[in-house]
Amino acid sequence: MIMRIFQVQTHPGQEEAFARFFHEIAIPLMRSTDGLVHVLPGAARSESPRDFSFVMVWESLEALKAFAGEDYTAAHIDPAEADLVAHRTIHHYDLVR
Repeated sequence: MIMRIFQVQTHPGQEEAFARFFHEIAIPLMRSTDGLVHVLPGAARSESPRDFSFVMVWESLEALKAFAGEDYTAAHIDPAEADLVAHRTIHHYDLVR
């Protein structure tokens, strides 16, 4: 299994708009994605109001590639979030049981 950690920092002033996108579109989308075994969405906190994240566990690299494409190391960006986000990071790990 592959663990994918995706972190986002919004542009200043875009926190509320991104929070709406995150809760209304991104979380439901990820929860309904084939091959995704577990998803843990992380919403912004008062000390870091622009930061959001997903920790995802994919059943296989093939399942992750089916979602993100062959270049799975690049962030999969929904057009609705493109103008809201200032910075993205993405990391992959082999899940340890």
